[in-house]
Parts: sequence; C-alpha cells; structure tokens
Amino acid sequence: MDERGHGELLRSCRSAAQSIRPGTGGDGVGAPLRFRPVDAKDLRDLVRFSEDGPRHEPLYESDHLWSEVVCLQGAQGLGPISDPDSDAICTVVAGRVAVQLDKGRKRLGQWGTILVPAGSELTIRNASEEPAVILLVAAPPPTPRAVYE
Repeated sequence: MDERGHGELLRSCRSAAQSIRPGTGGDGVGAPLRFRPVDAKDLRDLVRFSEDGPRHEPLYESDHLWSEVVCLQGAQGLGPISDPDSDAICTVVAGRVAVQLDKGRKRLGQWGTILVPAGSELTIRNASEEPAVILLVAAPPPTPRAVYE
C-alpha cells in the first residue's frame, strides 16, 4: 500500500473511531463496554494425587462449560461416567491411560484426546506405573451425578 493508501486508511479509522461514543457497546448505542479480567490458571497448580482414589480438581465452570483436572496414580481409574446431554473431550496431559468409550477401547499417551459424545459411557484407567493427569471439558455442564471410581 502506498503512502496515499495509508493516509486514506488512517482517515477512515479515525472517522469510525469518532463515531463511537465512549462508554457504549461499540456501535455508538447500547450497553456500556464491560471488560472482564482474564482468569488464567496454571494446570500444574491443580495436579495433586491421593492414595484413596482419583483426585478431582475443578478448573472452570460456567453456565455453558465445565472442566476439571483428574489425577490418577497406580491402578486408579474413573468411571464409568455418562451424561445424556453433554459432549466432552478428554485430553491426557501427562502419563498414559486406557480409555473405554462405550464398547471401543484405546490407549492414549500425553496429548492424546478423544471426543465423548453425549450419552456415551466413558471409563478411564491409568495404564502405566507413572501417574496420569487428565483434562475433562464438557458442554453444557453435566448434570450432577454420583461418580463411580
């Protein structure tokens, strides 16, 4: 773009910026701008193990999304779990796990991820001597239920 093109672009941007009134929703009308602080977390802060069974640590939960970190050691496992209304993803952050999704079975290593469609039955077991860390994310949030471990 030549110098003249830059000037036209700059004038256009200034004109658009002047048409937006401060404190509005960005289109010159509507609700005040609202900025949400960024809620950043380090997953490593949620990694904790328990001799008594899998350790569940909530990550985020909203009206539309739910997530948790699950830590497994030894022969610990999770499930079977199922929710008729929520799709989920299961990602192995560390370690190796054996996953059963309905009748299908798969071993996943670090960064391995599966999609768990709503209504599917999921079972996860630690598949090595090393501990495993799993990230579960579901939308919409699952209905509260008893978890069998």
